[in-house]
Amino acid sequence: MILFEDLLKAHDFSQAINTFAGKFISDLNLPNVYQLGLVVPDVEKAAKKLEDQGIGPFFIATGSPVFWNERGEHRKISGKMGLAYYNGVELELLEPVIGSDFYTRSLDPDKRIVLQHVGFLVKDVDAWADKAANAGMPVYIRGQLKAWPSTTDFAYLEPLKENGLVMEFINWRMFGLNISPPPRLLKTVGRLEKWSGKRSIAL
Repeated sequence: MILFEDLLKAHDFSQAINTFAGKFISDLNLPNVYQLGLVVPDVEKAAKKLEDQGIGPFFIATGSPVFWNERGEHRKISGKMGLAYYNGVELELLEPVIGSDFYTRSLDPDKRIVLQHVGFLVKDVDAWADKAANAGMPVYIRGQLKAWPSTTDFAYLEPLKENGLVMEFINWRMFGLNISPPPRLLKTVGRLEKWSGKRSIAL
């Protein structure tokens, strides 16, 4: 189990997170880590804890993917997530969802923040998923989120044998164009949420 609090103590945060996926990055010739997927029992409580440490603010949302295909089975799921940036890396807080135990399995009994997956921003999720499958790392979950005018495609791979981490390919599109979500935008929306007193937007 990899705890986020231990990553925060690392002398070089960027080097620490890229080390966990080092072989995967080199085998597939990937860019540096774009996102850390952090599993928590309660997104809003975890967001507040990190914000009190100067990380964030987080944009928090609830909703359901357009589709979620888990090992060939289509499922209906719903859940809550929080997004913010830290040292140039996107942090994604995730609660256990209704309809799958994918995140639940990574929960810490002591309710600490656990690193569950490492994400890479790519232009074509399926092409990269095929490349990973050919290297012996098949897709575990393929999904898509929509919140007009944005669309997010994602694919989680089977956990790595050496440390149990999940690798993820992510593609963000706005009006059909590939984008990298601006950190300033997430920070602004997160601040508005905090100001309003309503910490979760339904998408």
